[in-house]
Amino acid sequence: MDTNQKIAALLRDLASVQHSAQRKWAYKRAASTILGLELPIEDFVQPGGTLAKIPNIGPSSTRVILEVLQTGRSATVETALAGSPRPREDERTQALSENFLSRAQVVAALANKRLRGLRLDDYRGDLQMHSTWSDGTQPLEALAESCIERGYHYCAITDHSYGLPIAGGVSMANLKRQHQEIDVLNKRFEGRFRMIKGIEANIRADGSVDMTREELQTLELVVAAPHSALRTEADQTARMIAAVQQPGVHILGHPRGRKFATRPGVSANWDLIFEAAAESGVAIEIDGDPSRQDIDFTLARRAVAAGCLFALDSDAHSSPELEYAETAVAHARLAGVPKAQVINSWDLDELLSWAAKRRGGRVRDNGKRRRPRA
Repeated sequence: MDTNQKIAALLRDLASVQHSAQRKWAYKRAASTILGLELPIEDFVQPGGTLAKIPNIGPSSTRVILEVLQTGRSATVETALAGSPRPREDERTQALSENFLSRAQVVAALANKRLRGLRLDDYRGDLQMHSTWSDGTQPLEALAESCIERGYHYCAITDHSYGLPIAGGVSMANLKRQHQEIDVLNKRFEGRFRMIKGIEANIRADGSVDMTREELQTLELVVAAPHSALRTEADQTARMIAAVQQPGVHILGHPRGRKFATRPGVSANWDLIFEAAAESGVAIEIDGDPSRQDIDFTLARRAVAAGCLFALDSDAHSSPELEYAETAVAHARLAGVPKAQVINSWDLDELLSWAAKRRGGRVRDNGKRRRPRA
């Protein structure tokens, strides 16, 4: 039981039935705070049953927390929901919060020596992040320096493609200028760090991406991700299979497009999608953004069984968010993803060689045929 996650979901329930925008925001902030705690909430209980002071946690949220710790449920939340026009909101939120890890569980998974697979020490670089060229908040140089500080050998800059203007998608003219800036940085950091020219392309309804084959060829790494039809129950298996079969695509990014307590994401037969991805040699992403955690460890186990490659990424939009990669690694460890099947563990030459072959559509390669490395 991840009590931190359970309490956060209840606080989101409470936020959903507030009439005051200020109170709604306060409960959402409290939920985010609980999810971000490095320790289980039980560790904050003081002698006498009171709760130690936690920033952003006021008296009302404290009452909910103590109720859950004492009884496993919250009478406060249940009463609020019962008096709401949406009395089943708690069930909906719980369903949309399944298999999300709190920060405390991430820390525990990273420290658990019984778990197999990739360790943080094996992580060589992050393959999804965004800069001021699209919807990120920091320039390329700042992101590169932050990656170097984290001990990375490389990173991929994957700003949004021009087909997603709501996220500041990069025009082809601006993409050319971005690549010139990357060339300058790579020359400066030569021998220490390599910035890979990437993109996060948008998957259309038919499974194609919003860039031409010729445009994709100008990039070293392509993450294809869904950004539409994320709330419908309609089956989208064909859409996602078409995406992983498209030449030039390297990574299926945040495959479901789910958001914590907000939307379920793509509905599909994921086992068929994983089989198609393994056959095509396309990596399945575990997006570590705490609000995404997509795919989670339960789906990742099925992707392992299918022989998929994996990309464990932060989806950072600023340097502090690079830490989100740790959430991705935690899910991979809980799923038992073999290190050899995680492309973030490969050295630069191996990664670029794989990417070049996949870009040309000449080689199909999956984790079942890779020899594990020590």
